[in-house]
Amino acid sequence: MYKNTRCKMIMKKNVVVLFGGNSSEHDVSCVSAQTVIQNIDIDTYNVILVGITREGKWLSVDSIDAIADGSWRESKTEALISPDTTKKELLILKDGSYETKKIDVVFPVLHGLNGEDGTVQGILELAKIPYVGCGVLASAVSMDKVYTKIIVDKLGINQAAFVDVRLEMLDDMDKTIMEVEDQLDYPVFVKPSCAGSSQGVTKAHNREELVDALKLAAKHDRKILVEETIVGREIECAVLGGKEVKASGVGEILAAAEFYDFDAKYNNAESKTVVDPDLSEKTVEKIRDAAVRIFKAVDGFGLARVDFFVAKKNGKDRVVFNEINTLPGFTSISMYPMLWNARGIELQDLVSQLIEMAYHRF
Repeated sequence: MYKNTRCKMIMKKNVVVLFGGNSSEHDVSCVSAQTVIQNIDIDTYNVILVGITREGKWLSVDSIDAIADGSWRESKTEALISPDTTKKELLILKDGSYETKKIDVVFPVLHGLNGEDGTVQGILELAKIPYVGCGVLASAVSMDKVYTKIIVDKLGINQAAFVDVRLEMLDDMDKTIMEVEDQLDYPVFVKPSCAGSSQGVTKAHNREELVDALKLAAKHDRKILVEETIVGREIECAVLGGKEVKASGVGEILAAAEFYDFDAKYNNAESKTVVDPDLSEKTVEKIRDAAVRIFKAVDGFGLARVDFFVAKKNGKDRVVFNEINTLPGFTSISMYPMLWNARGIELQDLVSQLIEMAYHRF
């Protein structure tokens, strides 16, 4: 009996869960990480926690409780992933000495910049360490709303008309405003091209609001997306897979605010998510098909949540692509795990599938 137990322990894979990050979604990442950690099968995996502070410092974290109460940020033990391809290990540094831990796979529960945009994925590619989720290209392209729209244009899938604004264009604000007004009617949405969870997003109803919105978006990114307002229902679809990709059913966002910004998403209890909303089977299938096509077009792998609007045109549903998120939230209000749960995939099984897909991809 002792030998069998020892053998099973040796065969366990070491899973490093990365969370936090120096992005505007640091706090959301910490909440998502707790959900993921709680649903990793500890009979199969050894879980190693590494938190990244807002300043970008990598720290070894002792427990999930330290994440919950925020005390992990006071850790004096650094934890760094070695880029040495021959090592595949984590370096734990404390008091002038270090130890190493073998890494089998990394689960980067990181949202937004420096986590969901291909940067961390690049480190792991360099080290040849398996990791959950999309690769460098898919992560970078999907994080950048402007370039995502350029790719989706090639697929012939409906999306909002847009204007691409760069930071240097704000030096001549009058000219930039005129360019936007020549192509789009008010109201318009103004978004940082590479920020997640609706950070820095504003709805501008006139020229004065557009100026303020552009300045706000510029605080988050040098590339800014200005797009037409689509009046419709906010619908989301989860995608899962590698060589074979499948789409979940769809869910609907019922935002308490005028639009589903960061505050409405995470701080307003009146915002709700509905799984299996009242939509025709034809519309649902069109959304599911578009989600898979977009995921494949950006070279996605593992998981993504693809967001759409469903607007009425001549009495019929018009499906309009909004954006794709390659590391969607795993909080208690997050649509991605809820959609798969509705399809009979419980959270622990979903997390296990994602880890195993990552491991076998390499």
